[in-house]
Amino acid sequence: MKLLVPFLSIGFFCFIIWIITLANTGQSSIFFDLVARIPYGDKVGHFCLFGVLTFAANFSFKLKTINLASRNIYLGALLVFIFVVFEELSQYFIASRTLDFFDFSANIFGIVFFSLVTKHIQHNSRVKKTKKYKA
Repeated sequence: MKLLVPFLSIGFFCFIIWIITLANTGQSSIFFDLVARIPYGDKVGHFCLFGVLTFAANFSFKLKTINLASRNIYLGALLVFIFVVFEELSQYFIASRTLDFFDFSANIFGIVFFSLVTKHIQHNSRVKKTKKYKA
């Protein structure tokens, strides 16, 4: 069970790499067709993909935080953010892609939202442990 979350995270990251490769090479996918049928599906997809990756990465790195500008930032969220910046900026140089501020924004909102979900789960877990041992 200890290795399950990191393995699932790596698998999900590989899935995202595959999706990016399909998009970069102009290939079609059932996922692209599905996203096209949903209003704002592209933005929802960005939010969910990178949000879930952040959530998984946060737990894969055992909720490790680093202090950045006097704020504790999850290491997993920071690594996903760095990946997102490079991936989105790389689209400027790929003919079949479009550098889109709104895609980037959806990615960031996903990272932030799922980091807050992580923090909420972490806090509730500590509260339950504290109550359990007070008895």
